[in-house]
Amino acid sequence: MNTTTTPAGAVSWVGEQFGVEVHGHSTAQSPWAIDDLIIVGLRRNRRRAHLLVSTVLGKHIPTPPRAVRAAADDLGDAVIAAVGADAASHATVLGFAETATGLGHCVAARISARAYIHSTRRQATGVPSWGTFEEGHSHATTHLLQPADTELLTTDTDAPMILVDDEISTGTTALRAITALHDRAPRTHYVVASLVDMCTDAHRATIAAAATEMGVRIDQVSLAQARILLPDSIVDEVWALEPGALNPVGDHRGQVTTLHLPWPDGLPDGGRHGFLRSDAATFDAAISVAAERIREVIDPSGDVVVVGHEELMYLPLCLAEALEDSGVSARYQTTTRSPAYVRDVDGYPLRRGFTFTAPESDPGTPRFVYNLVSPFTASESEVLPQVVLVIDAPADTDLLREPGGVVDVLTAAGHDVIVAVVPTGGPRE
Repeated sequence: MNTTTTPAGAVSWVGEQFGVEVHGHSTAQSPWAIDDLIIVGLRRNRRRAHLLVSTVLGKHIPTPPRAVRAAADDLGDAVIAAVGADAASHATVLGFAETATGLGHCVAARISARAYIHSTRRQATGVPSWGTFEEGHSHATTHLLQPADTELLTTDTDAPMILVDDEISTGTTALRAITALHDRAPRTHYVVASLVDMCTDAHRATIAAAATEMGVRIDQVSLAQARILLPDSIVDEVWALEPGALNPVGDHRGQVTTLHLPWPDGLPDGGRHGFLRSDAATFDAAISVAAERIREVIDPSGDVVVVGHEELMYLPLCLAEALEDSGVSARYQTTTRSPAYVRDVDGYPLRRGFTFTAPESDPGTPRFVYNLVSPFTASESEVLPQVVLVIDAPADTDLLREPGGVVDVLTAAGHDVIVAVVPTGGPRE
């Protein structure tokens, strides 16, 4: 199943230049080949030089929302197949920041889970952390769990906990999360769900041993399993590359429009502090109203990329879906904390890149967004898409619009930017 336009092969230019190989296969009942799901990118990082760029997540690549939803729905179906529909409906789903916050929410919606929450790197004022766990190879390693109501994580412990990530490399982060959860609210069944599972037999043995030690069941489900073969020299070779050129400048500056989206008081904008199944109908209705407001200010005949702010992934995805359903040529992606290597060459998934000041006060920690146009069809003559930048209230700061902020660097490249502000971001009332 290939619902995006991608080059043949998950490795492409990186494989040709550095000898990287990816071998993988679909899991039972999954229609997704590994080449449908990832393409290898690079990062100039001494710990890990490669980056598995998802073609269905909407993080680094502007992606048709239907492709994002299709992959997430199939992952949700794999969870149901593993635990049963009744258990899934009583489950709590935990998505991993930052890349899987939207994916986890999609899975929770597909399985009709009781509740959804995602980990976060943003410390909310007045909301204590219920728990934390670490992600060793990530650019930002500490995950916070900040439910506005701790019962979200302590109720229905007889039901499974579903942990969702885009990629499972070794299972170590998932085990750390399970341990943190189990110490506070023990349950007997955990499911680790991912688009791509890279675990080796040794990694699976470690997970099984940990499950035995804790006296729990840990299942793993995914759309594809894969392994990556990396030359010993790749870290040094990538480190020796000239830094990629960021922040391209266009021949004119784009226009800026600010739009304050209507949103019901007390309705969560996502799962950062918890989202209940009972919130879904009101959320869907609010999305319809907000999407119509966006349609009033965009050029519906042109291309649009709906860009979420870091962990704010699900709401922008739903807005992109609503725009697409109304006939707008819409794609979806988000900004990120993670630096990656940019190179404008055919067959490489990170052709354009932008770096900018974090809109929340976070001195010395830049943010990034990549591509904005498809890296697989881009051309110099292509008309740049309009950018609908969806942010929540905590990110609606002067830093967002000042020189070096995301609005500045995107308009300097020639993009028209609609800043769509959702007046939420804190815990539910």
